[in-house]
Amino acid sequence: MAKMLAVIPPDNRFMQWNIKSVNFIKNFCMFRGTYPMRKLCRYIVGPISLAIAVIQGFALYTQAVLPDHYYVAAGELLTIHSTVPITPHPSNDSLPQEAYNSPGNSYNVNLKLPGGVNVKQVQVQVVDREMVIPGGNPFGIKMFTEGVIVVGMSDIASGGVSQNPAKAAGIKVGDIITSINGKAMKSNEDVGEVVSSSGGRAVNVELERAGMQMTCAIQPVKSDDGVYRAGIWVRDSSAGIGTMTYYNPTTNVFAGLGHAICDVDTGNIMPLHSGEIVDVKITGVNKGKSGAPGELKGNFLGHKTGDLLINSPVGIFGIGTTPPQHAEPVPLALRYEVTEGPATIWCTLDDGVTRNFAIQIENVSIGDKNPTKNMVIHVVDSELLAKCGGIVQGMSGSPIIQNDKLVGAVTHVFVNDPTRGYGIFVENMDKMSKNIES
Repeated sequence: MAKMLAVIPPDNRFMQWNIKSVNFIKNFCMFRGTYPMRKLCRYIVGPISLAIAVIQGFALYTQAVLPDHYYVAAGELLTIHSTVPITPHPSNDSLPQEAYNSPGNSYNVNLKLPGGVNVKQVQVQVVDREMVIPGGNPFGIKMFTEGVIVVGMSDIASGGVSQNPAKAAGIKVGDIITSINGKAMKSNEDVGEVVSSSGGRAVNVELERAGMQMTCAIQPVKSDDGVYRAGIWVRDSSAGIGTMTYYNPTTNVFAGLGHAICDVDTGNIMPLHSGEIVDVKITGVNKGKSGAPGELKGNFLGHKTGDLLINSPVGIFGIGTTPPQHAEPVPLALRYEVTEGPATIWCTLDDGVTRNFAIQIENVSIGDKNPTKNMVIHVVDSELLAKCGGIVQGMSGSPIIQNDKLVGAVTHVFVNDPTRGYGIFVENMDKMSKNIES
C-alpha cells in the first residue's frame, strides 16, 4: 500500500534569497553611482526577476504533473527525463544499500531543480525486474457485455402517434441495463422478449449510469405492427482485431491493445461479462492517409487461445493458452527508463510474419494525467510506411522495444498524420495485469 506523501512546495528559502539579492542590487543602484550606472542596473534587475519567476513557475508546474509514486528495479536509482534537469535526492542520506537493492523496500526522495529548488517529495518502491515475451501477433477479440448497452433511441409509431417509452422513463444513450423485472439482461434477445411479452404493463428496469445504480419503469407501447416495444436499441457484444503486447510465461497472463474496447456508438468502455481471444489471419492492409486512418483486415480462424478477463482503460487482459512463438523473454521497462530516441515496434502484416519496424520516440510525458498517451512515436521505417502509411487500426497493442526492453505499446494514431501516434508505458499495463495474477 503506497504511503500518503506530503507535497513539498518550491523552496521558499531559495526564493527569498533571490528576492533579497534583487533588492540589494536595486538599492545599490539607487544610492551608488551615476545615472548611467542606475540605468545599467535596471537592465540587470529585469532579467534576474524574470529568471526567478520562470524558475518558480516551472517548479509549480512540475510539482503538479509529476507522479507521487515511482517503481524502480532493484539495484537501480530513479532518473527523471526532462528538458530542465530534475535530480532525485534521498531524503535520508544514511539509507543502507539494501534499501535500493531489496524488492519490497520503499524510500522517499526529494526532486530538485538546478540551484537546489525543491519540487516535491515522491515515494520510490523497489521491485523485481520482470521478464515477459513481447507480442506483436494479431488476435481476434470476442466479448459479451455485463448487461446490455443502450446505443440508440427510436420513436414508436402507434395509432398515428409517435412515442418513445424509454426516453419518457429517463433512459439515456450509454446506460447499461442490467435487469428487467428482476431478470438479468445478457443479450439483445433478452430485452426484446421481456418487453414484447409485457402486454403493455410497465416493466421495472435496473441500470447503471456513470458507475451509479438506478431504477426506472418503462411503459411499452404497441407499435403499428402489433408488437410491444420500448423504443431503444441495445448492444450485447463486440468483436474485432487487435495486437498482443506481451505474454507473461510465469503467470500465463497476456496483455493487449493498450486501451479499452469501447462501444462504437457511445464511446463508453464496454463492461465485460465474458470474452475470449482467437487466432486470426491478416488478409490485407488499407493504407492510412491524412484524415483517413487505415486498418488491418483479417479473418477469425476460430481456434481459441485465451480467456478475456479484464477490459480496462489501459488495455485488455486475460489468461492465454498459447504464448507467442517468435520471441524470447525481455525485461519489462519502468517509466523512468523510457527516453526520447530510436526504438522499434513489433507487428504483423499480411505476410503473417511478426517483425520489428523502426520508429522514433519523439516525446515522453513526465506527467501522470493520461494513462494511455505517455509518449509520441513517429514511424520512420520505409517498409512500414510504404505498406501501411504508418500506424493503422489493428496495430493497437504493438509492443515498443527500446534498449532491449519492452517499454510500451502503440495505442492511437494521429488522424491527420498516420506516421505519428501515441504510446502507453508498459508499466501502466503491468499494474493492471497484477489484478489477474493476484
